[in-house]
Amino acid sequence: MILKRIPSVLITLLLVSGCAHYPRNARLTRSEPAAGYRFRPTTSPTNSSDLLLMLAFSGGGTRAAALAYGVLEELARTPLGAEATQHRMLDEVDIISSVSGGSFTAAYYARWGDRIFLDFESEFLKKNVQNALLLRVLSPWNQVRLASPKFNRTDLAAEYYDRRLFQGATYAELPGDRPFLCINATDTASGARFEFTQDQFDLLQSDLGPFPIARAVAASSAFPVLLTPVVLKNYSAEHPRPEPEWITSILDSPTASTRLKYLAAQARSYGDADRRFIHLLDGGISDNLGLRGALDRVIAREQFAEIPSVPWQLPRRVAIVVVNAHKDSDYGWDSQESPLSRVKLFSSLSHVAVSHYSFETLELFREVMARLGQEYTGTGDSAPAAVVPYVIELHFNQLADASDRRFFNSVPTTFALPSKTVDRLRQLAARELADNAEFRRLVSDLGGQPDATNLPARLSPPTTE
Repeated sequence: MILKRIPSVLITLLLVSGCAHYPRNARLTRSEPAAGYRFRPTTSPTNSSDLLLMLAFSGGGTRAAALAYGVLEELARTPLGAEATQHRMLDEVDIISSVSGGSFTAAYYARWGDRIFLDFESEFLKKNVQNALLLRVLSPWNQVRLASPKFNRTDLAAEYYDRRLFQGATYAELPGDRPFLCINATDTASGARFEFTQDQFDLLQSDLGPFPIARAVAASSAFPVLLTPVVLKNYSAEHPRPEPEWITSILDSPTASTRLKYLAAQARSYGDADRRFIHLLDGGISDNLGLRGALDRVIAREQFAEIPSVPWQLPRRVAIVVVNAHKDSDYGWDSQESPLSRVKLFSSLSHVAVSHYSFETLELFREVMARLGQEYTGTGDSAPAAVVPYVIELHFNQLADASDRRFFNSVPTTFALPSKTVDRLRQLAARELADNAEFRRLVSDLGGQPDATNLPARLSPPTTE
């Protein structure tokens, strides 16, 4: 009797395997430039029109997520304004641009607000996410689903993030006020940065509104080999429409820079008939700092073209906090004569490439922001005032104590860290932000003072965990 049932069980498993499919992104039925999840200028009693404040959260697994969380904690502890109108520096955040590990913190705060300070540690930072994902992959039921060519390990990860962190939330459910969330992934075909905004989805003729936030986070953190690409349907390949005016104006201009033309050509490529599906991997491949989007848009402003989602008229102050969780590692290149193993070679080359590209990105960004400081803002009869830029970077190599630098540079890129290490990362981020001279200048200019209360006088000694 049992033997007779085996063929029917196999048939059922095959049918289930064949039906397993990633959730497809929705088609955009009508193009409305003013609708959808896009950055828009806005003011509120707790968000000044005088300041554009952006946070950039880098990749780096739980290490990056914990540092980003510590920065949010410190911003929440920093009061601004007079007593009658006092509010938190955190309420001034306009944009959070994130990559990989930093995307978990960014997306959770964008969706749930201050709830992040109640349960994000237990739900993510201090949970062994790595083991949880492995158990899902090894589950017999999921092994059947993974046999489908249209369902992969990153789809499983997205389901886990959705249930554990985001509870089915989509981009349509994100609050309309601040902060604006910009999660970054990498288009594997072009190597270009891909951001989860409606402006980017317009190029695919797709609607970002019903897209799960968890899938954007999964794409942003899909490290190659360990995880697989998130796939998007590109409706523009089958039903081309007139491309956005900014693409045409840049490519047809004899004065546009080669950098801008390259960006425009990448955007135009989504109209190619052969690009029916877009495969997205870890955002750290194209930009591990989450800075390239802001950099590209500021460079565009310096010429003539306006890339979407950034106001042409800037406020009085423009500030960015770069939370760089990149760590320096010694892979032993120079300590031995024999060649490194393939695994170590791949790891070290990837690390060196990301480190060099991030350094160049940040230095270029500093140069552009310096030029931005020579611009003028203001309207009406009053004399225009210069835009005041603030670039605030947090990085392990800034630490004065050598033992601290060694400890934090030894924290691995993983989604499973000891609780004590998570706490040290949080404390480090809060302390370093509060002590940062550029941050203190910003807070002082805004009429407040960094609040260093409840912070340890110094980090606890490095421990072996």
